Amino acid sequence: MRLFQAWSKQKLQHKYAINAALLGDQTPLPWSNLGYWQTGQHDYRTACIALADHLAQVVGLNSEDKLLDLGCGQGASLLHWQQHYQVRYLAGLELQSHCVSHIQRNLPDLNAIYAASFLRLKDIQFSQKFDVVLCLDAAYHSPLDIFLAQMQSILNSNARIGFHHLMLSERWQTLNSFQKSKYGLLLKSADVNLKNLKTYSEFKTLLEHFEFKNIQIEDLSEHVLAGFSDYVIQHLNLKDRDQSVQAGAFDILKIQMTAKLCRKLYADGLIRYVQVTAQAKY
Repeated sequence: MRLFQAWSKQKLQHKYAINAALLGDQTPLPWSNLGYWQTGQHDYRTACIALADHLAQVVGLNSEDKLLDLGCGQGASLLHWQQHYQVRYLAGLELQSHCVSHIQRNLPDLNAIYAASFLRLKDIQFSQKFDVVLCLDAAYHSPLDIFLAQMQSILNSNARIGFHHLMLSERWQTLNSFQKSKYGLLLKSADVNLKNLKTYSEFKTLLEHFEFKNIQIEDLSEHVLAGFSDYVIQHLNLKDRDQSVQAGAFDILKIQMTAKLCRKLYADGLIRYVQVTAQAKY
């Protein structure tokens, strides 16, 4: 933990920046999520696409939808929605300004791209409301109640939402305060606030409070946490990859520490990685 915090002081473009090329995606618009890994699969781009498709398929994304992609990163998901779902109206929102500039250069036919936090949606003058709002592998960095409250203001009638989050398991309450505080510090290194995490019942209650129905919460821990950690720790030689990809020591360390965190979370089973989908009642 001390080693990770010391390295974290080195300057990055942004705290969420990641060197996707090291993970195996050297395309102009690379992916940057943990991926959905099948048995025997060791291709990063394929796993990232699978995570995106798994979410899109559950919400029933189709070409008639007006879609907003929250935390769209370096633009891979936006290109994927364009090419494979042909959505009618596509907008992206990303906090990292350099990513927004990159997307503007490489996806000039995108309907809209906003450089902002998805916790400030009410402050943005959107040209229209949305039928679908998706957030791939990013919502767990923010308070769930604020996240849901912000989305309420931009949804069409019966709109669908989908995002990934971390959920406390039933065994969490068996821990003592010292054990919980240790987990809090561990999660903090990944910019996750333990206080923002909920149990299954708390998730459902909060979604219902914000007037969502058809709530589905699916545990993807094995396919995401175990899959990503296995790929990085067992199958990805970052030293060899560094010889062909421009990377610094922190780029490599960040990926290694993320993989170790994923492995611990999955092995302990106290915090689960979940996919959450729901539909607006109004």
